Amino acid sequence: MKIVLCPNPYRDRGLRAALSAQRILENAGADTAICLPFELDQGSRLELPAGAALGHLHEELENANVLVCFGGDGTILHAAHEANARNIPILGVNLGSIGFMAELEHGELSLLARLAVGKFGIERRMMLDVSVRREGHCAFSEHALNDAVLTKGAVARVLDLEVTGDRVTISSFAGDGLVVATPTGSTAYSMAAGGPIVEPTAENIIIAPICAHSLHAKPFVLGSSRTVGMRLAPGSKKTAYLSVDGGRAFRVQPGDWVECRRSKQATQLVRLTGRSFYERINQKLGKA
Repeated sequence: MKIVLCPNPYRDRGLRAALSAQRILENAGADTAICLPFELDQGSRLELPAGAALGHLHEELENANVLVCFGGDGTILHAAHEANARNIPILGVNLGSIGFMAELEHGELSLLARLAVGKFGIERRMMLDVSVRREGHCAFSEHALNDAVLTKGAVARVLDLEVTGDRVTISSFAGDGLVVATPTGSTAYSMAAGGPIVEPTAENIIIAPICAHSLHAKPFVLGSSRTVGMRLAPGSKKTAYLSVDGGRAFRVQPGDWVECRRSKQATQLVRLTGRSFYERINQKLGKA
């Protein structure tokens, strides 16, 4: 059993959690490698422990069985692209503020020993293929585990948007933007925009307008077979910005179609604790 440990060094200061996890896993008989999820900026003042052996993520994942991420949901989202391409399940250790996708909290590292002997389950999460069609060509494509968000950017103005399901108009409205989310992403930006909380193993596409200037612009829950389209209303001269899973924004022009459909890819999340989705929601949202 080879387990790759992927700490966000800005969350896991000094890689203390990752190094503790490495000791636990190796004592349980697993082979491990520690890899950062991204290259540090040149001139970064972040101090890494002297003598820590760090590998390259894409190389170490080639023969890995499990990827363990240390950080918040952003760390898991970032690493998921590498893991999904190799069909490797991911376990998240929450070192952030909420961490809905994380299975363990920092104080539960001892449970990682179960990985070494195969005592864990796998939960598959639906993903979206997100693309931008421009003059008959694909100008942008990405996979989303959480969501695709079309917004106005930092400018204090509203967008005139149209959203469709299989090219049939669902809603047209003016507002700050629109979130198209998976069930996993229903507890992220979509929830903050007033969208419903959906069980993460469900197979739906959630549409949530952001600060709509309309009484009829409401969230919708669609079947997973639908293709959701977003575009600036015909005649609009404004531009918008598309971000997939919180990544770098892509500029969307008038006439572009943003399309979101169920992906053939799925993210596999490791389950160790047996905690239900409802227990997790109550814990994370402070209701318990």
